[in-house]
Amino acid sequence: QVQLVESGGGLVQPGGSLRLSCAASRSIYTFYAMGWYRQAPGKQRELVATFTSGSRTNYGDSVKGRFTISRDNAKNTVYLQMNSLKPEDTAVYYCKAVLLSIGDCWGQGTQVTVSS
Repeated sequence: QVQLVESGGGLVQPGGSLRLSCAASRSIYTFYAMGWYRQAPGKQRELVATFTSGSRTNYGDSVKGRFTISRDNAKNTVYLQMNSLKPEDTAVYYCKAVLLSIGDCWGQGTQVTVSS
């Protein structure tokens, strides 16, 4: 198994920024994919940003140009830099890792609230 621990969520005003972190309990170098999803109240969980097959990135349409995913293999950590935040970005943000040997692993989530 892999433990994923998210941090960095909180309350921010519209137009502000936050950086989320997801620390894995083992090396992420060999993970097939790793990234971020989010779920707002009453809505389905949706893709935010992910790495797949190494360094290839994929972003959800609603965050392109505002959010940036990055990684530090030495720290077993993936980051999500969120800029120009909007109220509709309010959600619980989840870290997900995909390992070919064991499938999908999820973190516990971190709340992001964008409000004035």
